[in-house]
Amino acid sequence: MKKHIPNSVTCLNLFSGCLGIVFAFQGNLIWASYAIVIAAVFDFFDGMLARLLKAYSDIGKELDSLADMVSFGVLPSVIIYQLFALSPQIDFGADWLSFSAFIIAVFSALRLAKFNIDTRQSENFIGLPTPANALLIASFPLIIADSNTYFAGFILNQWFLALFSITMSLLLVAEVPLISLKFKSLKFKENLLRYILIISSVLLLLFLKFEAVPIIIIIYFLVSLVQFRTADKNISQE
Repeated sequence: MKKHIPNSVTCLNLFSGCLGIVFAFQGNLIWASYAIVIAAVFDFFDGMLARLLKAYSDIGKELDSLADMVSFGVLPSVIIYQLFALSPQIDFGADWLSFSAFIIAVFSALRLAKFNIDTRQSENFIGLPTPANALLIASFPLIIADSNTYFAGFILNQWFLALFSITMSLLLVAEVPLISLKFKSLKFKENLLRYILIISSVLLLLFLKFEAVPIIIIIYFLVSLVQFRTADKNISQE
């Protein structure tokens, strides 16, 4: 029974993603975004429970990737597709440009498949994790609903949405090392940059709310750059 507890939480991740897709196609992008957030919470706890209970299994690994594909691959693509529908139409390419949203789903599948067989990603990530990309996309409808017309007009631009979809898709599979939030211990010195990332994220969310999410993703890249540049420097000195 113990080994099925993390898998049950993974299934809740998948269920949240399925509900989010329904909400998105119904035009309720706010609840679709919340579904991604809830799925991300389940995704965090299934891994944590697997480590605490030592309930690792091959089926759990595959199930996690399948659930992530729905919640952090297909659902974000549908949200972007619906944002295309809400944005002012353009004369050139209006019929096909919105389908660029589903490039995110394709590259999310490639990212997850690559992660499952890449032994280099046991402690850190190579390429943007699908949950981080999905949470960034989830912030868009919330920013539009909560902010002034400037941000809404910027996001609801078909060329921006297409360029964003392509850029984020490439980052999913890019050979860029990024830190993970898997703590081997709670020692401050060993996890300094992780603590900086978490504390700065919490503070930004408190002050800027949903508009903080894009900034947090940028900080995530910068912190990772510092982490791995420092590690490379130490190795070269040794």
